[in-house]
Amino acid sequence: MDSHTTPADREQLTRSLSVHGQQRRAPTRRLNELLTRVEDGDLDTYGRGGAVARLEHRVADLLGKEAAVFMPTGAMATQVALRLHADARTCRTIGFHPRAHIEVHELKGYEIVHQLHGKLLGDHDRLVTLQDLEAVREPLAAVLLELPQRDLGGLLPTWEELTAQTSWLRTRGIAAHLDGARLWEAQPYYGRPHAEIAALFDTVYVSLYKGLEGLAGAVLAGPSDLVNQAREWRDRLGGKLHHAWPLAVSAELGLDGLVPRMPAFWERARELAAALRDIPGVEVLPDPPQTPLFHVIVPVPPQALAAAHQRFVERRGLELFLYPRPTTSPRCSRFEVTVGENAMTIDPHEVRASLIEVLRDAAS
Repeated sequence: MDSHTTPADREQLTRSLSVHGQQRRAPTRRLNELLTRVEDGDLDTYGRGGAVARLEHRVADLLGKEAAVFMPTGAMATQVALRLHADARTCRTIGFHPRAHIEVHELKGYEIVHQLHGKLLGDHDRLVTLQDLEAVREPLAAVLLELPQRDLGGLLPTWEELTAQTSWLRTRGIAAHLDGARLWEAQPYYGRPHAEIAALFDTVYVSLYKGLEGLAGAVLAGPSDLVNQAREWRDRLGGKLHHAWPLAVSAELGLDGLVPRMPAFWERARELAAALRDIPGVEVLPDPPQTPLFHVIVPVPPQALAAAHQRFVERRGLELFLYPRPTTSPRCSRFEVTVGENAMTIDPHEVRASLIEVLRDAAS
């Protein structure tokens, strides 16, 4: 790129390995996509009718649940679901993994807004096990399980372990809630219909903007009475949007075009991992990937990696990741690879050569 390239030109020229890269999310592209699908009958009013109602019915059907409600964010969906489970059981304690989104990224909303007490289950660096549940010595209203566990590189429990955990909860009257933000990505690993996975849980939240590449939003699915209560809580918390039809229509585009592609995205993730795993000092987690998401650990501090990567993007027009993250070692960092249509256009061998170039620059 020459010195006269504008920021807008740079965005057009840059490719991205990330599903969240801007290439497929640019406003003009999204508006053109919506125009191919939207109809006047899609109009909703405060989340009632139109495309929003159609999406709610469709997701409830897909997950085998009685009902579903659109939520503006997954954080609201999960916090409301856990609150309702706690209210129904007159118990304020909920269990979840130490790296669960609700604990790491939501500023203690479950505690400050909903007066819930969080019980951390298991260890930071591995999945929750049945033994972790059995070790709890206090009453629990609900347990949240995240499929896949994003901050562990997209790890998933085996089907046998998952069914053992949810059966243990059910026999004790403890609600099971699924943080299924990436359920679409997890489903190929189990090779079972979405509804069969969702049937293990009392309530399920799915994201509309991650793997589905929608504009924003989430859906919470479960029993009709709980969903009706959740709809009221959405309104109490200020989540009732006047018109949400653009969010619903963009999610439907993802359900139609991207959910069927998840097995191919998973296969590309494994190809990418295979291309990267034997670079000196590089580690892929998990190896092989269990979903179209995995982490790469490199022997470079985050600040040096970020600077070298930015120079590489300006030089080559290829974005390998969105940002580096720290590890327990100050000499290392990690980044996340999330595979969608963006990554399908980039050869794994090019990714390997690119990472070697970035690491060489960062170490110099």
